[in-house]
Amino acid sequence: MTLTQYYVAASMDGHIADADGSLDWLLQFNDAEGVGEHIEAFMADVGALAMGASTYEFLLGEPEWPYPGLPAIVFTHRDLPRFPDADITLTSDDVADVHARLVEAAAGRNVWLVGGGGLVAQFAERGLIDEIWLGIAPVVLGGGAPLLPARLPGVWDLQDVERLGRSFVELRYRRQGAGQE
Repeated sequence: MTLTQYYVAASMDGHIADADGSLDWLLQFNDAEGVGEHIEAFMADVGALAMGASTYEFLLGEPEWPYPGLPAIVFTHRDLPRFPDADITLTSDDVADVHARLVEAAAGRNVWLVGGGGLVAQFAERGLIDEIWLGIAPVVLGGGAPLLPARLPGVWDLQDVERLGRSFVELRYRRQGAGQE
């Protein structure tokens, strides 16, 4: 069964980017013990990606598409540049309409909501998020982009807690009833 997952890291005070939109506070932990292996294990189950324009524009600063072989749908109202040889679709359609296309593109694997902000809030408001994988970094930002800028409906069951090295903890939640449809 395909799950729609919000896999994200946040500061201890609940921000996914600092007040300038930077992730430098997070990137300093890329080499922390167990983090790389954990990300690889998560990615092994991902079959399709969804992201908003801000996350995609952040990735445009990379020399190449960081998710080769994975279809991605970018929610935007603008025509943005594309990475060569990447399976990227730009859309301004409603997330509820696009969700079925994401599940189909995932071909039995999971859908990853990359980034955060408004797009994840739209999926949450429609009850389309099955799991939240929340990494907590040992940093307090004091402001910035919130983990979830909207109410998250439903009740969430804690599935797992994992310590990654000396720096991170990850909490994995599943929406009650998710994976049982």
